[in-house]
Amino acid sequence: MTETLLNFRAEGSDSAPPLLLGPSLGTSYALWDKVAPELSSTHRVIRWDLPGHGGSAPGLIGPGATVGDLADLVLALADSLGVEQFAYAGVSLGGAVGLHLAVHHPERVASLAVICSSAHFNGAKPWEERAARVRSEGLGWLVENADSRWFTAGFTVPELVADQRDAEPAAYAACCDALAAYDLRERLSEISARTLVIAGRDDPATPPAHLREIADAVAGSALVEIPGASHLAVAQCPEAVLTALRAHLDGGARRGMEVRREVLGDTHVDRSQARQTPFTARFQDFISRYAWGEIWTDPTLTRRERSMITLTALIAHGHDDELAMHVRAARRNGLTPEEIGAVLLQSAVYCGVPAANSAFAVAQRVLDEEGD
Repeated sequence: MTETLLNFRAEGSDSAPPLLLGPSLGTSYALWDKVAPELSSTHRVIRWDLPGHGGSAPGLIGPGATVGDLADLVLALADSLGVEQFAYAGVSLGGAVGLHLAVHHPERVASLAVICSSAHFNGAKPWEERAARVRSEGLGWLVENADSRWFTAGFTVPELVADQRDAEPAAYAACCDALAAYDLRERLSEISARTLVIAGRDDPATPPAHLREIADAVAGSALVEIPGASHLAVAQCPEAVLTALRAHLDGGARRGMEVRREVLGDTHVDRSQARQTPFTARFQDFISRYAWGEIWTDPTLTRRERSMITLTALIAHGHDDELAMHVRAARRNGLTPEEIGAVLLQSAVYCGVPAANSAFAVAQRVLDEEGD
């Protein structure tokens, strides 16, 4: 525990796209136990604890706190981890934090998922009353009805109920203050991040109407309602939430297909798609998602530079068919015939003269076809 940063748990590769996961009031990052490990196969997952919950210090917020204060703590955590832009998903209060970030810090939010949350939480009065009672009586009375607030009848997650019991009352009350002061309805239309909204159909705390209100206001958003799910749908119906999140976070594959077409051309990509079979479909998805959606979209190298590297690698391994395709791609990426020739000549020194000889023959054929 630190006194200045939120407690967190990170999973997945440091080089993967970052995904921040926010919790509901009264829970720790354990709320995401059934979902986060699966998401970490494709993302650098960072799930965090609210102040006074889990391992986060209670003194990070105080009376009169706002959702903006919580959002600032999330940004401070991201900054400390070197994360500039991130995908974000949050439940209830965690979802409210995500909405605030998307409105006030749009440059940081690559995509947004709002789960069993709201742009308002039924006015200030109930939260002011809850905060006052928690400050005077503690959290025991909330523990007694946690299951009925969070889950449908007969379902429970003991670890999350324990989180409610173990939360620090003053910090919990300060989070209630934040919910009392929160209302983003008038600013939802400003959100530009690609947004997914997930509702639990049996959620009494944030009914589906609250989520529909968000979806109706945020241009291009998608709404998913999960039957049989109450407020903590992430814990009660993790498979359904995971399916929705994976589809939402799959922007890399879509962007990858765009880049693939820009570099290789529509004719080549259309031909590849036409030849696709159920047997090869997963490989085609792999190419779009990782080669084109993550590597070729990385701005560290220009597309010209990536073409030079790719030509050299293909020459080294004798992949002449792929080489022809990437000579065309190199021209599309702005390389002149002279620059392509210089790359091939360089490869003669480090990949071998026979490999370069074959490469010159392939490149000459392609350039002749294009009239260069």
